[in-house]
Amino acid sequence: MAQDKSLNKLLIVSITPYFLEKQVFWFDENLDEILQSTKTQSFFQDNTIFLKKGQSHNLSGLLRKLDEMGYERVFTIQAPGEFSQKGGVIDIFPINTNQAMRLDFLGNNIENIQPLNIKVENEQNAKDILKKKLKSQKLFSDLKNIKPDDYLVHLDHGVAKFSGMEKIKDHEYYVLEYAQNDKLFVPLGLERKLSRYVGFSNPVVSRLGSALWQNTKRKIKEDVEKLAKELLDLYAKKENITRSSYINDNELENELTTSFLYQETPDQIQAIEDIKNDLAKDKPMDRIVCGDVGFGKTEVAIRTAFLAGINNRQTAIICPTTILANQHFNNFKKRFGALPFNISLISRLQTKKEQKKIIKEVKEGNIDILIGTHRILSADIEFKNLQLLIIDDEQRFGVKQKEKLRQKNPSLDILSLSATPIPRTIYLALSSFKNISLMQTPPQGRSAINTNILPYNKKIIQQAIHFELQRNGQVYFLHNKIQTIEKTKSDLEKLVPEATISYIHGRMDEKELIKIMDDFSGYARSREAREKNRIDVLVATTIIENGIDLPNVNTIIIEDASRLGLSQAYQIKGRVGRSHIKSFAYLFYPKNITPLARARLKALENANELGSGYAIAMKDMEIRGAGNILGKEQSGSINKIGLNLYCQILSDAVEKMRIVSL
Repeated sequence: MAQDKSLNKLLIVSITPYFLEKQVFWFDENLDEILQSTKTQSFFQDNTIFLKKGQSHNLSGLLRKLDEMGYERVFTIQAPGEFSQKGGVIDIFPINTNQAMRLDFLGNNIENIQPLNIKVENEQNAKDILKKKLKSQKLFSDLKNIKPDDYLVHLDHGVAKFSGMEKIKDHEYYVLEYAQNDKLFVPLGLERKLSRYVGFSNPVVSRLGSALWQNTKRKIKEDVEKLAKELLDLYAKKENITRSSYINDNELENELTTSFLYQETPDQIQAIEDIKNDLAKDKPMDRIVCGDVGFGKTEVAIRTAFLAGINNRQTAIICPTTILANQHFNNFKKRFGALPFNISLISRLQTKKEQKKIIKEVKEGNIDILIGTHRILSADIEFKNLQLLIIDDEQRFGVKQKEKLRQKNPSLDILSLSATPIPRTIYLALSSFKNISLMQTPPQGRSAINTNILPYNKKIIQQAIHFELQRNGQVYFLHNKIQTIEKTKSDLEKLVPEATISYIHGRMDEKELIKIMDDFSGYARSREAREKNRIDVLVATTIIENGIDLPNVNTIIIEDASRLGLSQAYQIKGRVGRSHIKSFAYLFYPKNITPLARARLKALENANELGSGYAIAMKDMEIRGAGNILGKEQSGSINKIGLNLYCQILSDAVEKMRIVSL
């Protein structure tokens, strides 16, 4: 360890990936070089503290530095990466030692440095737990779209009101306000200590530095450890299931990758890598990829289905609507065109004879990828070697539907795609029972949708349609009542007589529905046919919510957004803005709306940055309450510390138990 036998010296290093890769003996062997580096290199200056017995050292400055180096302030230390303070006594467990230490201060003088009887039994396990914690903190500290008066949770100091950013001596700080005008300045770059407060009632804000927060956190950690054990026992059966790992074919993969017409975003690349790592293990994958509409989730699904195919395993892709299933089928056929894969679509679009033929080929293993709606879950469909299930828009499927195929094949790999995952999925992902990949980086050339939330106004509707037609674009008009959709079409024709208008809804004959969508999109048609069958404005119900990619449609008008759920409205809004062309969304509301509807519209107005789908899902969960995913006891704890920190503590407890049990 990095101090001599008399404990006259102590080196403390920050919780960074660089130091987490080093073994404890490395710090002993390289102590002189580390100390030399602190004289000239800013990395070592910022990320190390070297203390000597008898040395004068500002106590409050030391506490602040430990905070900035990523150490968590707790009531009683138990593991590496934690510290506590009681008066002039600081207990700390440096990540570069196998034993916790106590620092005794008299004023600003270090009187004593002594080891405590708190040790690490397995150094590698401790490092693995900390690495997982660092990774999860990134997920929990998403501060996109944060605004003054929002509540934030500081890991060490508790719930506070965010009052804005402040610049002090060339450094930016988050300013947090606690009770009785106490303020905390958190430097930019230390976001891992912060998380957005998500709760089901207004939080209690206490004074900065009071023991209340550490006590609250300690009690919740104790309760959470019991819950983690219960949940692990519940999931133990799944944890014990294994299957043979996937192998890759680099040559074929390169062929598929180079045929992708766009530049992958960093988040897309990371999601694909996450999935490859999952499939390389012998445990079944259960991962959700969360990303806004048009952020490249389909390409991630294509690359995953490819991996299953080259391992001679079948893939089922389930979509909530025939329109989406049809679009996926066309996309997959196009992307796999030059590769030896058989892809089929099964839905009500096929005749019974065609369906019978597909079912036979699936059973014989002659179809590698089967795309369809709920029809795939029917009892008459049997796979020869199904290994991968991809669920698009997972929020549209119930738990029983999702588990149906897994009951037949417990080792099934599951990849769920969603722009706005449901609360239960978020909770399981945040608590470490599902893996999650966030895709929040927009593709090149994409710009945020210009969103207008307004009282209903025919004149603005007319102007919005005129503007889009003048630039040769197309318009979605959302009217979510089948009984009056024809009348709405007729009213729009009077309002904008020069526009060609059609409509669709979920009760139409599916072949007619697909034909109208093909006419609207101009898919697979000649230029002449596109001009002849062109539709300028498509009046539709929420059937357009799922995955239809039409780059020429860059204005959407939602007649009454107050009747839509928050996640649903966000998803539908994302039907436009699929290209580099500036896009517009008009969300109208009637004169009298409920406070809940007003809160949803306010959240939509605030979510004006690209990649806000995950934040919207969290906000939706906050507005609606936790539903049936949480018991009363958990809800009480969540209200005290916020859902993000609660799930982080639960995730840490789960990972600790998993690693220790290996």
